[in-house]
Amino acid sequence: MNTHYIHRPAPSLVLALGLLANALPAARAQDVADLPAPVRGIEAYTSRHTLTNGYGNWHEAGVRGQWGVNNQLLGMEIATMRRFGESGRFIGLSDTMTWNEDWFSMLSVGAGDGAAYLPRYRVDGFINRKLLPTRQWVATLGAGYYRAPDGHIDRNISLGSTYYFDLPWVVQAEIRFNNSSPGGVRTHQQFVAATWGRAHHTQIIARHGWGAEGYQAIGNGVSLVNFDSRQSQLTLRQWLGPQWGITAGLERYRNPYYSRNGAKLSLFWELP
Repeated sequence: MNTHYIHRPAPSLVLALGLLANALPAARAQDVADLPAPVRGIEAYTSRHTLTNGYGNWHEAGVRGQWGVNNQLLGMEIATMRRFGESGRFIGLSDTMTWNEDWFSMLSVGAGDGAAYLPRYRVDGFINRKLLPTRQWVATLGAGYYRAPDGHIDRNISLGSTYYFDLPWVVQAEIRFNNSSPGGVRTHQQFVAATWGRAHHTQIIARHGWGAEGYQAIGNGVSLVNFDSRQSQLTLRQWLGPQWGITAGLERYRNPYYSRNGAKLSLFWELP
């Protein structure tokens, strides 16, 4: 059931901490307690994936925006796509709030238009704690709820960790435990990721995830159930001017039923 959750996650640990990484000063060690003004920007993207074993191709296009106000970062996403021969649309909203120099949280909600591979609605929340005297280490606890159009429900909890080395490295890891019903299908997935580079210059992000999926809707009332999968991504984020640039990425996904290979290209602007 949870294709949208697996392949195009709602704002989560990666986004919340990635925004912090992008905002970190370039001239010294990455002290996440000392952040500049909140980021305001917009990004437009398109992607295409090819699938094996007759599962067809995927197409997607969308727009994401974020607007920082005081201690909050508000986000919005609108996307249209076609997967498994079915068109779908998704909208998501998020709010990342800094409570003090040690704590920040994120809450996101999203909904699809009834396409089998999108959520009827989903809610995800994360609480983050900065550790060490330099606050270079961030620990994250998350929880999520996902209801699919066919009635399946996913409930998950996650544990994550991010460490900001002296420039230019940031490393992340997360494990997520999921309980899908009906049937009580329990699975877990994990990922590791590393970012090299500096904001407003060049950044390279590598990510690898693996584990088991409970349900994955593939259209016509059919779902793949309780299977292993792996996903690898490599992304280049290149600033071409003081406030704009491009992001280009490659992705490979595999499960016992099909393989998926794709690319994504986006154009982003950071507003003054």
